[in-house]
Amino acid sequence: MAGGEVRARGNIIPFIPARYIFAVLGSIAMAIIYGLKVNLSVAMVAMVNHTAVKMNNPHASDSHNVLQNVTGVEECEADIKNSSSAKNQDGPFDWTSNEQGIILSSWRGGVWMVVIMRILQGIGGGVTFPAEHTMISNWAPPSERSTISSIIYAGTALGTVISMLMAGMLADAFGWASIFYVMGGLSCIWMVLWVFFIYDTPSLHPLIDQSERDYIVSSLNSGGEHGPPKKIPWKAIMTSIPFLGILIAHTCNNWGWYMLLIELPIYMKGVLKFEIKENATYTAIPFFTLWLFSIIISKTLDTLRCKGSITTTTARKISTFIASFIPMCCMIALCFIGCNKMAAVFIAGVGVTSIGAMFSGFLSNHIDIAPNLAGILMAVTNTVATLPGITVPIFVGELTHKDPTIASWRIIFGVTIVLYIIEIFAYMTMGSGEPQPWNDVDSIDKSGPEATPLKSREQSDYKTKDED
Repeated sequence: MAGGEVRARGNIIPFIPARYIFAVLGSIAMAIIYGLKVNLSVAMVAMVNHTAVKMNNPHASDSHNVLQNVTGVEECEADIKNSSSAKNQDGPFDWTSNEQGIILSSWRGGVWMVVIMRILQGIGGGVTFPAEHTMISNWAPPSERSTISSIIYAGTALGTVISMLMAGMLADAFGWASIFYVMGGLSCIWMVLWVFFIYDTPSLHPLIDQSERDYIVSSLNSGGEHGPPKKIPWKAIMTSIPFLGILIAHTCNNWGWYMLLIELPIYMKGVLKFEIKENATYTAIPFFTLWLFSIIISKTLDTLRCKGSITTTTARKISTFIASFIPMCCMIALCFIGCNKMAAVFIAGVGVTSIGAMFSGFLSNHIDIAPNLAGILMAVTNTVATLPGITVPIFVGELTHKDPTIASWRIIFGVTIVLYIIEIFAYMTMGSGEPQPWNDVDSIDKSGPEATPLKSREQSDYKTKDED
C-alpha cells in the first residue's frame, strides 16, 4: 500500500471514534503530568515539620494566629477541634518557606535530590504540550478542534482534582510517601495503554474505521494542512502579531494558573487555616468544576462556529476573556474577603473554574493560525509560559517568609491582577483565528516525503484494497 499506510480493521472500541479514544488517553496523560506537578503542593503540608520551622525562625510572623486586613488586624484562627491535630501533621523536613518555594518551582531547575527529581519530571512534562498539539493537528477535524483540545487539556484540571483529593487522603492514611508510589504506578499503566492504542496519524492506525479515517483526512486536506514546512520560518513567526498575542496571553494566564494551582493549598492552610484533609478537598473541587466548564464551553463554541454564528477568532477571544477577566475579579475580591472562609472558598472556586475557558481560547489558537506548525508554536509559547511556574513559588515564598499574613497575599494577588489586565488587552487587540501565510511555506506531505498529495494516496490505497 502506498506511503506506508495500513488497512483499517474497524474501531478499537465499538461505537467510540478513534479520535476520541486518542482525546481521552491524551487527557489522562495531561492528568498524570499535572498530578505529578501538584501532588507535592499537598504533600508538602505533611512533609514539613512546621513546629521545627517555627522554632528555627522565631522572628517570623505567626501565620497561624494573625491575618491583617485594610482596617487593621483581624485574627483568623483554626477551629478548636482541629488545633489539637497540628502536632500530628508535622513531617520530617524542616524546610523554610523559601526552601519550599525553591522545591515547588524546580519543575525546571533548582538544587538537592528532591529538586533533581522535580527537574526530571519537568523534562518529561515539558514535551507533552507540543507533542499533544502536533497530534491534535493530525487527528482533530477543524470543526471539532476546540472540543478535542479541551478534552485533552482539561485533563490538567482532572489530574489536579484527583491528585489533590488522593494526595490528601493518602497522606492522612498512609503517610506522604504513598502519594508518590501511587502516582508512579498510574504513570506506568498509562504508558502501556498509549503505546498500544495510539498512532501518529489516522493513516497509520490499523484499528480505525475506514469512514472515520476518510472523514479526518478529507477535512484536514480541505484546510490545506499537509505537514510541517521544510524550513521553519522563524522570522515570520516571531514577527507575527497573532502569534505574539498567543505568547503574551499564554504567559500572563499561566501566572494566574500556577498561582491557583500551586499556591492555593498554601493560602488555604496558612491564611484560612484549613487542615490537610479539608485543604485538599476545598482546593480540589474547583478543578473538577473547571474540567466540566471547559468541556461545556468548548462544545458550545464549536457548535456556534459550525452554524456560522461566530468566527474562530471570536470564539478564541470569548474563551480567553472569560479565562482572564473572571479570575482577575475573584482575586480582587480575595484581597478584601477577610476571615470569611466559605466566601473565600466560593470566590476561589469561581476563579479556578473560569480558567477552564483557556483550553478553547488561546491554548487552541496555535492550531488555528498554523496547523502545520502547531507543535513548534506550542513549544515556543509553553517554554516562555513555564517561567511563571518557576517564578511564582519563589515569589510567594519570599513574600510569605517575611510576612505570612494577608498583606503579603494582597501583593501576590495584585501582581497577578496586573498580568491579567495585560493579557486581556494584548489578546483582544492581537489575537486571530485565521491561518497565517507563513503556515504553508514550502510545506511537505504529512504521510511522507513523496510528492503525491494525501488525498490521491488515500484513494490509491482504497483502489488497492478493492482490487484485493
